Amino acid sequence: MSGQRWDTSLYDAKHSFVTKYGEDLLALLAPRAGQRILDVGCGTGHLTAQIAATGAEVVGLDHSAEMLSQARAAYPSLTFLQADAANFTVEQSFDAVFSNAALHWVRDAAGAVRSIRAALKPDGRFVAEFGGHGNIPRIAQAVRQSITELHGSDVPHVWYFPSIAEYGTLLEAIGLLLEAAWLFDRVTPLDGDDGMAHWIRMFGGGMMPGFSDADREPIIARAVAKLEPQLRIDGRWYADYKRLRVVARNGSATPVVPIAAPPSAESA
Repeated sequence: MSGQRWDTSLYDAKHSFVTKYGEDLLALLAPRAGQRILDVGCGTGHLTAQIAATGAEVVGLDHSAEMLSQARAAYPSLTFLQADAANFTVEQSFDAVFSNAALHWVRDAAGAVRSIRAALKPDGRFVAEFGGHGNIPRIAQAVRQSITELHGSDVPHVWYFPSIAEYGTLLEAIGLLLEAAWLFDRVTPLDGDDGMAHWIRMFGGGMMPGFSDADREPIIARAVAKLEPQLRIDGRWYADYKRLRVVARNGSATPVVPIAAPPSAESA
């Protein structure tokens, strides 16, 4: 995404919750030895490695060279591919495609679903979680308002946060049958006194395209000040996440993966 840069050290040091919450999603994926699984938007590879530990043959795919460099250094025995999630092809099909906290970055959602379906075997499953309708409304508004106040301009929405109905319709139009979906709040604690500033530096670059680091810092500081009364509770920062979780299948409506209960705010 234009304007978005990935600081992999900051990502792993201050935003490990991305991997932690993905572990819950792995239980829904239920990988098994001998299966071929594609991890779309694998980032620094921690969940890819956990899938591999089950005995499954796993391939990680990400668009970011910085993320993949970190993943390859940490897990040299695993296979990682650089590709655009909205337009990729694979040589061999997979039993499952898994994706955690990645598909909200892909504005061409139809391209991503087409690529995912093409990568799946007949009856292969798709298990994913990403930002859903109503995700980070306060953070996005504070950053946009700060840009307008400091620079007299506005930045359009840079993510894809669909509703269940919107995404289910898209999946089924392309040939993936939706088996289960949940849209739920996940108010997420951030690390440290600078947790919100770190979050905006890490994930908010796409809202500040064309701004130098020197220009971004006043925007971040102003946004943090706006957010403190809303998202700093008892001295701790929180991100106002809302997640969409889906299970779908390529060409079969017969459930094979056990469907867990919707995640609670506490277990999420």
